[in-house]
Amino acid sequence: MANYSLPYFGIIDPNNLEDYYDVEIDLNGREIQVDLNFESKTIDTTILDSVKRFIDNISEFDNKNKTHIDQDYRNEDCDTVREYVGYCIEECSKDELSEFIDYTSKTASPKAQLMKSLQLVRVGFYPDSEDSFAIFDYSINPEITNQLVVIFTHQTGEMNYMTIES
Repeated sequence: MANYSLPYFGIIDPNNLEDYYDVEIDLNGREIQVDLNFESKTIDTTILDSVKRFIDNISEFDNKNKTHIDQDYRNEDCDTVREYVGYCIEECSKDELSEFIDYTSKTASPKAQLMKSLQLVRVGFYPDSEDSFAIFDYSINPEITNQLVVIFTHQTGEMNYMTIES
């Protein structure tokens, strides 16, 4: 197998993989971390083709995930995003949250405003994992809280599940 070129990562050898590769990329004017995680030392290039498609379409997956975040927040039977914003409001100071929340707003609650402030901070790829192909981490600001809304996706880009992690 010949070397393989991935956007941002450059050339990798599918026959002699490192455990971990990472880069910082610009996504819509914000820096995010993108990492590759391998369990084995070799991988088929067709799987790397899927990684490449994901990398080339991170913005689209981000938009799709933001729809999932919004739906989770609005759904009374779901609690991931509500729990996250509730935690942030309880644990963070008003000064820390003032860049995300207009406390004088009559149109949107502080929790709704905070939910809209969730931004992608990391995408981790696990191409040879059976559980999740890509993991998207969202935060209001990693410098304010280490809590994340995390979306696990299948190789097709469909959401597997959403949770909170730190």
